[in-house]
Amino acid sequence: MTGKSLAKGITHWPETERPRERLMAKGPDALSDAQLLAILLRTGRRDFSAVQVAIELLGRVGGIGGLAMCGIEELCAIPGIGPAKAAQLKDAVELGRRSLATPLSTGTRISSSADLFKHFHPILRDRKQELFKVVLLDAKNTVIKESTVSEGTLTLSLVHPREVFASAVRESAAAVIFLHNHPSGDPTPSLEDRQLTERLAEAGRLLGIPVLDHVIIGDGRYVSFADQGWLKGQHNRD
Repeated sequence: MTGKSLAKGITHWPETERPRERLMAKGPDALSDAQLLAILLRTGRRDFSAVQVAIELLGRVGGIGGLAMCGIEELCAIPGIGPAKAAQLKDAVELGRRSLATPLSTGTRISSSADLFKHFHPILRDRKQELFKVVLLDAKNTVIKESTVSEGTLTLSLVHPREVFASAVRESAAAVIFLHNHPSGDPTPSLEDRQLTERLAEAGRLLGIPVLDHVIIGDGRYVSFADQGWLKGQHNRD
């Protein structure tokens, strides 16, 4: 299709080239990233079709992966993307993220760090800020609940044992596992990560609620303190 044809509204295109009709006829695998986005956008802007706006959007943010990292304000800065379309795009990204996550519901048994990675990697990998999460376990290492303790750059002052273990005590947890992400994509623990983990593990020992693991999630990989043998004196998951 020529550039002149692209500039026309999608309704003027041959039906076989319209993204929605093409998807219905041939399935989503037959569409490019821009065509899939065009279906979400529905309309373009003056002299630009939805596909052209989608192509420009992907070019600016660095592809589909970059789209997941963009906030609403960043998306709205792109011509043809208003608050409603930006919200639709973020909604689609979040639904995709959640669909990839292995369910971690009450009663799920945690037997390895890989179980945690499968659940949390799709949720945490594209976050721009660090999220610190706690998973509460019963005596059989099954999940009682999970919750977010803090959001932002992790420091010893932000993640205090009192707040971290409050829910564990309230829910009568037998053990806890901590997780957080590194927005850089590199899960290598920092000195502060190690100091924080040591402090929380000591608090857990005093309370009789062992810290079974602290998993740091990066882009496609993770580091487990338990797997590395960095949690001295803590009980084994099994």
